[in-house]
Amino acid sequence: MDLSESARAVFAVLAAAGTATRPQLAAGAGLSKPTVSTAVAELEAAGLAAHSGTASGATGRSAAVYRLGPAAGAVLAVDLGPTRTQVRGCALDGTLLAQGTGSRDEAADTVRDVLDALPANAPLRVVVAAVGDVTTWDRDRTGMRPATAKAGPVFDAMTVALPPGVPVHLENNVNCAALAELHQGAARGRETFGYLRIGVGIGLGIVVGGQVLRGANGAAGEVARLPYPWGEGREPRHEALEEHIGVRSLLRRTAQAWTDADGLCPDTAEQLFALAGEGHVTAGAVVDRHAADIGRLAAAVTAVLDPGMIVLGGAVGSNPQLVPGVRAELGRLSWPTEVVSSALGDSGTVVGATRLAVAHGIQTVTGAVQVKH
Repeated sequence: MDLSESARAVFAVLAAAGTATRPQLAAGAGLSKPTVSTAVAELEAAGLAAHSGTASGATGRSAAVYRLGPAAGAVLAVDLGPTRTQVRGCALDGTLLAQGTGSRDEAADTVRDVLDALPANAPLRVVVAAVGDVTTWDRDRTGMRPATAKAGPVFDAMTVALPPGVPVHLENNVNCAALAELHQGAARGRETFGYLRIGVGIGLGIVVGGQVLRGANGAAGEVARLPYPWGEGREPRHEALEEHIGVRSLLRRTAQAWTDADGLCPDTAEQLFALAGEGHVTAGAVVDRHAADIGRLAAAVTAVLDPGMIVLGGAVGSNPQLVPGVRAELGRLSWPTEVVSSALGDSGTVVGATRLAVAHGIQTVTGAVQVKH
């Protein structure tokens, strides 16, 4: 967008603040008050800023308050989860404008519904889609795609629902959730930590120095590829660790451990944890074993990264009943590391994707060079 440098700087401050007076914009942008006045007038003329009232200062004098204008537009964040699609549409100051949830097969319809609910005069700046896969560039490097067939079909179906010409950015879903925990969740104030997701699959989001580590191939944290099983006369299988720790194997082990005296066998993880929480002996034993398995994975992560903190997330991993067992096994095998449950639960991925979408959206207006992950 053809804006002066000062107008871009003021817009970025206004987007981060939501609302601000001219003195606040001047302080945030490091510009003189006359320069800010000129920049605000430029943004107002472009529809990127708008007057939203007045505020009284300490001296009793009132100052005009500004917010983003309708031309600033909106962004879309899409979590293409293994079973569920979550979509959020937000203004560039992070204000939630519309949201929707559907099954994985309903991804395109859920996106359309949220797009239809956005203000008609707000241009869609960018879309960030979180996928349960490594992301890679197309051969002609015109865009990114899921690296395998794991997330490719649902991603393709989702893109059909998008307006033509809108930039689409891909990010791994676990990286998005780690970003959310860093800024809004259990890891606030921590520069380095690991976000360990346990659900249908497994994954690790690595944050070092306040930044998500993606790796040379975008595959940092793909702990499903850790060799397993690994022992005398045992040959590791492709993604066998994910198969062992994923929810399907947890429920299979539950069925194997169940007896007629235990009552009706749970067929979901939620039911299993509910029974364990009520003191059911067999359910408690299965949960304890699962916690130990996760603790061993956490110990492997700690041996390599020494993250200082492990945040447990995912449909299964975020259950607080797992924390004591994970702490105990990690403590037995490695050095002291804090273990906590996710503060954001199932919303973590779409929260992180929204944060990235807002950052990319502001970049389209300000011409910023880089979006921090």
